[in-house]
Amino acid sequence: MAEGRVSPRSRFFHGYYDCYCYLPLYVFCGRHLLAAKLRRANVDAAAGAVEETARIVAQIRRRWPRTRILLRGDSGFCRDALMAWCEANRVDFVFGLARNDRLEKAIVPELITATLDSIRTGRTARCFKDFTYATLDSWSRERRVIGKAEVTGGEANPRFIVTSLKRSEVGARHLYETIYCARGDMENRIKECQLDLFADRTSTATMQANQLRLWFASMAYVLLCGLRRIGLAHTRFAEATCGTIRLKLLKLGALVRVSVRRIKIAMASACPWQDAFALAHARLRHAIA
Repeated sequence: MAEGRVSPRSRFFHGYYDCYCYLPLYVFCGRHLLAAKLRRANVDAAAGAVEETARIVAQIRRRWPRTRILLRGDSGFCRDALMAWCEANRVDFVFGLARNDRLEKAIVPELITATLDSIRTGRTARCFKDFTYATLDSWSRERRVIGKAEVTGGEANPRFIVTSLKRSEVGARHLYETIYCARGDMENRIKECQLDLFADRTSTATMQANQLRLWFASMAYVLLCGLRRIGLAHTRFAEATCGTIRLKLLKLGALVRVSVRRIKIAMASACPWQDAFALAHARLRHAIA
């Protein structure tokens, strides 16, 4: 997340991003944005996650008390405090788990099998191991861990996840490939906020003002999601990104006439997306009528 000129007291250098920046916390449910919180970059990746999760879960359960909730995140959110909170509040989770020597030793037989398969077929091969694991001192209990023993291009690529889901509910391969890997789509949602809607323009001198800027960008994202869901359903833009919608439907040359009773927008007759624009306009008028 790149930064402009801001007060040194408001931002910090982050080694992963190799720049002075903020560290925003996003929570999505599919394409629905549930939280956008600006944090300083000198905090843990999971800082504030328990509080935000508790707030969101409480709101969901007030409206849908029987809904089952699954929290997904990368290894930056694999913290005992967050997992313990989930276990105490009937929230399932699946988080990435940073690999270490103990974890890699646990899947050595699977890595050997995957290596032999890769040599035999000449393609990427993977095996999975389902086992219980606990850290030496940072976890309060043992938890279910899935190890992916993958060999690609002749190189071992082991990966791990930790989850509260039971073996009787979901198998290791399905849990990793289908449930956990779907988390990657959230990166596209973050890119829409950061790149398409300029959520990274946090160059004001104070933290509060930059948080407000982030909320403005977040509200723009929510509005465009509403436009996509209501006005653009079953059109060529039904699955378009916010950037595509801005470019094709909003960044248009038009003549605007304002009178006492109405505002008229005259678009060029050669506009290639005028049908989608008119349809979205009609649907939105009907939705708010």
